[in-house]
Amino acid sequence: MGEHAKTPVGILGGGRWGLALACAVARNGHPTLLHSRRAERPDALAPEVAVTSELGALARHSRLLLMAVPSDVVREVARALGDVVDGAHLIVHGIRGLSGEGLTPISEVLREETPCRRVGALGGPALADDLIEGRASVLAVASRYPEVTDAVRAALQGPLMRVSVSHDLVGLEWSSALNGALFVALGYARAIGVPPALLGGFLTRGLHEAARIAVAAGAEERSLFGVAGVGDLLAAMSQDDRPECQLGAALANGATLAEAQARSALRVEAATLVPRVVAFAREHRVDATIFATMEAVFSGRVSRDDVLSGLMQRR
Repeated sequence: MGEHAKTPVGILGGGRWGLALACAVARNGHPTLLHSRRAERPDALAPEVAVTSELGALARHSRLLLMAVPSDVVREVARALGDVVDGAHLIVHGIRGLSGEGLTPISEVLREETPCRRVGALGGPALADDLIEGRASVLAVASRYPEVTDAVRAALQGPLMRVSVSHDLVGLEWSSALNGALFVALGYARAIGVPPALLGGFLTRGLHEAARIAVAAGAEERSLFGVAGVGDLLAAMSQDDRPECQLGAALANGATLAEAQARSALRVEAATLVPRVVAFAREHRVDATIFATMEAVFSGRVSRDDVLSGLMQRR
């Protein structure tokens, strides 16, 4: 497997996505340590993955740390992590969202709360179940530092995993976050019976809206049309089991946002992100009709009939 085959890798987060990353790394032959606050060992975890509840042990084990925790606790976790890591560590998060305080990219939170400057982010079409079960898939990684993307590629790329590399960290983080909202729209549109041709048109418009929003935040437009952007969105067209799609379908079938979130097996970052994105778009005078429509759905201000007629009548 090459010179990086035995490089230890640490995973921070015992949720489904953390387990998935741990399984994918261990499958490539790397000594893998998962940090989890849960007392019991998850059944889905590969047997060769070790588990610890001590952050210090994770930092001592691995120079490369992959973070998979919810965005609403990322600052708290990063602050604790900052006490045990140093500038030699590489931290790469796989969080499909932006910080709960405003719209700060997670990578900036990591830089603020830890001594690490070499940070990055994961994105792209891969689902947790794909990684756990070893199905062929693709991920994207972005960082301003080549040593970060090289380390992630060495850890994850293998016969059944391709890793696409970018230097546009802002673009990947915003693309992943905004796509999460578009997945909710996708699930909602399917549930109200939008036919494939019209659905394709709505998603195309949504992708262009996302690109304009991301550019206003400092991203490169082309990042929205790469693996972490359009590739991610294309994959979602056939992934009914995405938590975001399930949330959208529940909303279309009459559930409130709170009820739909309670039914979801995983946290859906878009639920709290969309209102902030809509406010950001208005502030920067960016047309974001799809996102504004989803915000109205979340708040219960529009019916499913209103959604369809409003989008059809828009010039």
